[in-house]
Amino acid sequence: MSKIVYINGLYCAPEDATVSIFDRGLLFADAIYEVAAIHNHRILDFASHMQRLDRSLSEMDIPSPLSHEEIQEMMQTLAHRNHIEEGLIYMQITRGSDGDRDFLPSTGMTPTVFAFAQPKSDTTRREFQDGIRMLSAPDIRWGRRDIKTVGLMGSVFAKQQAYAAGASEALLHQDGYITEGGATSFYIVVDRTIVTRPLSHDILPGCTRKALLVLLEENDVDLDERLFTLDETLAADEAFITGASTYVCPVVQIDDTIIGGGNPGPVTRHLQTIYMDFVRRN
Repeated sequence: MSKIVYINGLYCAPEDATVSIFDRGLLFADAIYEVAAIHNHRILDFASHMQRLDRSLSEMDIPSPLSHEEIQEMMQTLAHRNHIEEGLIYMQITRGSDGDRDFLPSTGMTPTVFAFAQPKSDTTRREFQDGIRMLSAPDIRWGRRDIKTVGLMGSVFAKQQAYAAGASEALLHQDGYITEGGATSFYIVVDRTIVTRPLSHDILPGCTRKALLVLLEENDVDLDERLFTLDETLAADEAFITGASTYVCPVVQIDDTIIGGGNPGPVTRHLQTIYMDFVRRN
């Protein structure tokens, strides 16, 4: 079965989905994106993704080209036509094309919208069960990480370094404090309390993070949103990441330090259970 993608209102084969070489998403990374999980053929936590999409568009001053209802229909159509039971939908919105290259965009451009679906990999499922290794790296990304833009080379560099060292994800730090993973939210567990960095311009407001923090309150799990160092991280009882593709994924090693004896800890396992219960309900 051929893969079907979406671009500017059309469903087509990937090779037929083209954009102008003058599109500002290509020339300036003048674009935002969203990645939503598909579970049991359904889009998970759609409302949260739309709230973040609206905020990113507003911060970039890009007009919204589609309503939430149109986006939901498009995502569901992609999941259905690509036979994705469990996977991801990637959606990107660029400012559009000027027909030339200029740092200052002209007014009235029509945004470019494209999206595609892909299944989750077996690697993701194994990591969910066994945990992953992370490699620490300086956070060299731009200063507005709260906007989900496509300017991701800082994360690409960090992830390449991590993978070359045999790790699955990068753990980024700045000014002595942990920010987040290369493409995930990051947490440690200290005396059964979840510790994570508070929201600011320094980290992305993860939709999985948002849902998990609500679940922590509902299940009387202690939470401490504060800055914490790499040294504190290496001494933590447990560690884990969250994301649209990873859900709640244990971290069992950071650099050369084994976390929690090298096995997913009881608090992380409990959070996996309550989060998957949330996934099945929604």
